Amino acid sequence: MAANLYSPDFSGLICICILLGALWEIQAEQIRYSVPEELEKGSAVGNIAKDLGLEPRKLTERGVRIVSRGKTQLFALNPRSGSLVTAGRIDREELCDRSPKCLANLEIFLEDKVKIFGIEVEIIDVNDNSPTFGIEQREIKVAESESPGTRFPLPEAFDPDVGVNSLQGYQLSSNVHFSLDVQSGADGIKYPELVLERALDREEEAIHHLVLTAFDGGDPVRSGSTKIQVTLLDTNDNAPVFTQPEYHISVQENLPMGTRLLTIKATDPDEGTNGEITYSFRKVRDKISQLFQLNSLTGDITILGDLDYEDSEFYNIDVEAHDGPGLRARSKVLVTVLDVNDNAPEVTITSLTSSIQESSSLGTVIALFNVHDSDSGENGLVTCSILDNLPFRLEKTYGNYHRLLIHRTLDREEVSEYNITVTATDHGTPPLSTETYISLQVVDINDNPPTFTHASYSAYILENNPRGASILSMTAQDPDSGENAQVTYSLTEDTVQGTPLSSYVSINSNTGVLYALCSFDYEQLQHLKLLVTARDSGNPPLSSNASLSLFVLDQNDNIPEILYPTLPTDGSTGVELTPRSAESGYLVTKVVAVDRDSGQNAWLSYRLLKASEPGLFSVGLHTGEVRTARALLDRDVLKQSLVVAVQDHGQPPLSATVTLTIAVADSIPDVLADLGSIRTTDSDDSDLTLYLVVAVAAVSCVFLAFVILLLALRLRRWHMTRLLHAASSGFTGMSAPQFVGMDGMQAFLQTYSHEVSLTADSRKSHLIFPQPNYADTLISQESCEKNEPLLVSQDLVETKGDPNPQQAPPNTDWRFSQAQRPGTSGSQNGDETGTWPNNQFDTEMLQAMILASASEAADGSSTLGGGAGTMGLSARYGPQFTLQHVPDYRQNVYIPGSNATLTNAPGKRDGKAPAGGNGNKKKSGKKEKK
Repeated sequence: MAANLYSPDFSGLICICILLGALWEIQAEQIRYSVPEELEKGSAVGNIAKDLGLEPRKLTERGVRIVSRGKTQLFALNPRSGSLVTAGRIDREELCDRSPKCLANLEIFLEDKVKIFGIEVEIIDVNDNSPTFGIEQREIKVAESESPGTRFPLPEAFDPDVGVNSLQGYQLSSNVHFSLDVQSGADGIKYPELVLERALDREEEAIHHLVLTAFDGGDPVRSGSTKIQVTLLDTNDNAPVFTQPEYHISVQENLPMGTRLLTIKATDPDEGTNGEITYSFRKVRDKISQLFQLNSLTGDITILGDLDYEDSEFYNIDVEAHDGPGLRARSKVLVTVLDVNDNAPEVTITSLTSSIQESSSLGTVIALFNVHDSDSGENGLVTCSILDNLPFRLEKTYGNYHRLLIHRTLDREEVSEYNITVTATDHGTPPLSTETYISLQVVDINDNPPTFTHASYSAYILENNPRGASILSMTAQDPDSGENAQVTYSLTEDTVQGTPLSSYVSINSNTGVLYALCSFDYEQLQHLKLLVTARDSGNPPLSSNASLSLFVLDQNDNIPEILYPTLPTDGSTGVELTPRSAESGYLVTKVVAVDRDSGQNAWLSYRLLKASEPGLFSVGLHTGEVRTARALLDRDVLKQSLVVAVQDHGQPPLSATVTLTIAVADSIPDVLADLGSIRTTDSDDSDLTLYLVVAVAAVSCVFLAFVILLLALRLRRWHMTRLLHAASSGFTGMSAPQFVGMDGMQAFLQTYSHEVSLTADSRKSHLIFPQPNYADTLISQESCEKNEPLLVSQDLVETKGDPNPQQAPPNTDWRFSQAQRPGTSGSQNGDETGTWPNNQFDTEMLQAMILASASEAADGSSTLGGGAGTMGLSARYGPQFTLQHVPDYRQNVYIPGSNATLTNAPGKRDGKAPAGGNGNKKKSGKKEKK
């Protein structure tokens, strides 16, 4: 194990040997080319493909490329031609400077054979540079006293080219005074020198201009030149001279500091320092030195301080000029100061009133001021002015004093403050002016009453509002200020429905916000007329009034009130009769309801909420008519219970419900026979148990007494038959509107108001004759458990047992035309989709008519007249008014078990009855029974 761990790794040595062998095979060869400098990019240098023995198209395949060493590549390979080309323009001088030989080395790498070839490219110089001097012009100063033969060095030229293309010699332009001599140094560099050939004279020619030219040996020859300026130096043999013995100048006094007045000039024919002139003041005074300044080099005289005509009108200044060695010249400068309008007028306020009442009289003095101008003559004359649109004027008084007066009536509500600008302008050229500002406050007086934005206001508030609710904010504006603009609000005392107005609303005396002190009820009060007074706090106070109409808006706060059917006073539920032969659309009854609200809140709709037999009955959406939805079948139960909901259109909607009990029977005897089997759903279990025990005992007793009663009935049969004949003859004598026949029995009805009423669960079947009433109902199941007997004669009860009673046929006068049948205002077809009145006024009027008609029907005094379908309203609205969508109470007064409704036919109202009846006789019989 240990020997294996420390055995040498021969695989690694083998890899190293293979790599060294591969590197040993890499060969290096040298290829040389030459190329002139400044060739265009892409110029051919040499054919690499040919020299390497390769086809040009195989250079890329074999991976031939130039190996970069991080320097700028001067050459590149052209893969199409296989040539070595220039990668850019080559500058030999930049690459090798002035070296005699310039070589560029690069390597070519063959990737497939892992070979490297060295390339040496010689850059051949071309004559692309001209000899240049470092300067464009050289100045040489020579004293005119220099002797001939004196040498002066000249600037040298430089040529970056090498060999024959480099600098070869110099030339000098022709001149009689100078010549050129070129000296060669040990390093081969040539140095030009200027040699003086003849004596110089500065007065003849002060400056000599020469041109020095340098040239190389290239082809073509290039050259460069520079200018040589030889300046002759002079001696100081001349003094300065002024151009004028005296200088005169007139200046305005308002010239700013630094303004140049004039320039004195002196000349000197000498040169150099001998001709350099310096200027200065002579006999300098403090005042002159403070006001004027002389530039010693240029001779410019400038203003150093402020000139003032009032201080001095004339200045005499002595000046002198001297050259470098000290020769001098003298002169004078005379300055005259001219007066100008350089002082603006000054305004001094002597007396000033800062505030004044708007009721001040015309001519009241506001301010007194003085105007002064330091200038003289026309420049010192001053004129004062103010704007023309101001209600003031200026008046000149003694000397230069002026007064500011009131010229027009002041009104603080139009302008409460005046900023008056008094402008004082002199007569100078140009004129100067000064503006003085006077601020004047106009004090208010109480001359404006408060005014409302509108003469009348309208406000709306929902009824049932909380006490203290904000109704409206009334604001009156008073253009006055201070206490004169402090407005208080109040309400004019009045009474509404005998109650003081202050118990309904109040107003905040400071803010004008109107508050409700009570909760309004639209049904009691719909409109309030108020008078609001706004009064300021001035002395004396001023006031104004505005009327306010407050409208109470209706809310849906009253549930619909059901007028028919009404609940009996004994707590029972009314029962409506429907014959089994009733067809689809038969009018069973009608629900009548009203709503004390108005508008949409009073629009009522009816719907069937619950029915013991769904689909048997339907309720008119707008009329409330309960009709059969289909024909009655034998399997339909005797007792049908309906729950009708009446809902208004308010938000949220309110509703009321009424329960209708409908008994299905063909005749009253059937009802009397079947009603005994009807039991109320509200009886509790204890009553039912008691009834069962009593029923068992009663059956036993009845069975024992049956034999005895049978014998007694047989004995009295002949007697009862005679009584029945007598009663039948009495009924047939009555008029048809007062009787109705029902399956062998005759019941007395009072015209238009009386009906047959039965109790569902009474132990005996009795007939009740109530007092006149507009509601015709059967007593509901709630009274079924009462044990009070119905008032019916015994002989009428026993008549049920007679199989052949004399029965009066139904009178044909009870069959009404289709126009008289129950429907929407007597119309033939009840429209369920009629529209309600579309405004609050019409709705309220209709409700008033409905309530009035209902009241008349309740006390029995209504004749229901005025024409069919009008509910007695045609007398008020005309014969065309039919109340298409208003419930007709008359339609709810009908004969149970019949499809006829009562009407106000003239014949029947007069008491006319068909033949075979005597109504007066029957009525007397009714009274005897009572």
